[in-house]
Amino acid sequence: MKTPLQLLDDFQARFGTAANIYRAPGRVNLIGEHTDYNDGFVLPAAIEFYCWAAAAPRKDDKLAIYSENFNETVEASLDSLTPPGKKHWANYPLGAAWALRQAGKPLTGANIYVAGEIPLGAGLSSSAAIEVAVGLALLGVSGLAVDRTELAQLCQKAENEFVGARVGIMDQFVSCYGRASHALLLDCRSLHHEFVKLPNDLQLVICNTMVRHELASGEYNARRAECEEGVRILRMALPEIRALRDVTLAQLEAHRQSLTPTLFARCRHVITENARVKSAVETFRRGEIKALGPLMRDSHRSLRDDYEVSCKELDLMVEIAARQPGVIGARMTGGGFGGCTINLVESAAVTDFKRNVAEEYSTKTGLTPEIYVSPASEGAQQMALEEKKGAK
Repeated sequence: MKTPLQLLDDFQARFGTAANIYRAPGRVNLIGEHTDYNDGFVLPAAIEFYCWAAAAPRKDDKLAIYSENFNETVEASLDSLTPPGKKHWANYPLGAAWALRQAGKPLTGANIYVAGEIPLGAGLSSSAAIEVAVGLALLGVSGLAVDRTELAQLCQKAENEFVGARVGIMDQFVSCYGRASHALLLDCRSLHHEFVKLPNDLQLVICNTMVRHELASGEYNARRAECEEGVRILRMALPEIRALRDVTLAQLEAHRQSLTPTLFARCRHVITENARVKSAVETFRRGEIKALGPLMRDSHRSLRDDYEVSCKELDLMVEIAARQPGVIGARMTGGGFGGCTINLVESAAVTDFKRNVAEEYSTKTGLTPEIYVSPASEGAQQMALEEKKGAK
């Protein structure tokens, strides 16, 4: 974990000037998977893993972005921003700059030093965190106002159009709006959002399977296309619908014969998952925490069987976790095909949970999982810098 002063020192060593420091968190999604790009409902929380960005203005229109994680600098002109290559780390920060420029923001050139704490490829949204951190930094050094909803939308646009991943709005939105000790209920159509207090005696425990199957990015876009095809077919009989969030389970069943078995299953996942999000929020509000267990179990099964985005390692991790004392619920989180599970665990049981799950998963797979415990955290912000001792 970096401190703002450490990052400032690193920036000065590389670029020779002072800087402002910004950070944006990754996220874990408690429930509501693959619903955001279907205009649905999600319940993520920001986590205490951040992407940090130190930034200072330049006198020209250039961006010089250094990544500590990749030990590489990429330079580009604000007037001609293009992706440096497929799957290149710099696509995300450059995409954020491109989207801000597309929206007419008069950005100044900048030197930016980026350092990320979020495990890459784990499904904890390191991509949204770097987009939001760099977007916030560029607005800050350019002296421009920050509208967090607009920033989230522009960072989503960057990922959709510059990077080429057809993600929904959830990751960027919760990175902008996260709140300590709360999950965020987001309506991905209206962007209406409200905060849901998490119980003090419950911990978010994230288990990283340490696998990332190559299917992930291509299959993500394929699932989105399948949902859109389902809507196109259903609209012939239900012209009032705009997205799967408008379809009831009864309507889907009534028009089952119009859909292939695969399209029916994809649609059923989204429709039932939206219902599970609403039920989960009610259980939190009523304090009926035990009721989250069946909802999370059903969510995982739906992602495994109807949406087909799980994998044997995720299924095993959920199965092991569900047997542990003090576990309220467990499911995969993120896009799928590897990455992480999210587990709601009673605080007193966390130490034993971590040990037992790691041992059994390692014995059965030969892989050593990483297990993170994180409170829900604040969203993106500029960091205050304390004066160094002895500084003038």
